[in-house]
Order: sequence, then structure tokens, then C-alpha cells
Amino acid sequence: MDLPPLDLRLTIHPRVSVRPEPFGALLYHFGTRQLSFLKDRTLLGIVQSLDGDRSLGEAIELEGVTPDRVDRYRRAIGTLMASSMLVPAARTEAAA
Repeated sequence: MDLPPLDLRLTIHPRVSVRPEPFGALLYHFGTRQLSFLKDRTLLGIVQSLDGDRSLGEAIELEGVTPDRVDRYRRAIGTLMASSMLVPAARTEAAA
């Protein structure tokens, strides 16, 4: 899987619910009925800050991720994109 570019603007799919938990969070997609577990509070912070206006790189920086760990979070975001939990901001705006 290719890593998503840092300048990509993403948002949580409108049919996805995020439920923070002590271990991270649960994401449930009401359209696909898929459940995802975020086992990292930093990843949860990144996901929650992706509002369509902020780039992936800005969201990662906002959470204080060190340069040696950026690709780890990019991979996790790519997985969430592949399952339609996160979508490019333009796609969500067109669906609205």
C-alpha cells in the first residue's frame, strides 16, 4: 500500500461514528457495517483533527509525532482510507 501524501486533506466519512475508549477508539461505519479499532491515542488525535481543512501532515504535526514515526501513522491512515473510514475532503463535500 502506498503511503498517503502529507498534503492530502481528509475527513471522517459522514457515516462513521468515532467512540473514544481508554485504549484508543472504536470506529463504526454505518454504511459498510465495518468496525475498526484504533489502539493508539495519538492516532485517534490525528483522526479527530482531520476536518477537511487540515492536511494529513498538519494533523500529524499537531499531535507531536516525531519524524521517525510519521510513516507509521501514514500507514495507519492509509488503512483507514482503504476501509472508507476516512475520505478525501472533496469527496465528502460532493456527497453533502
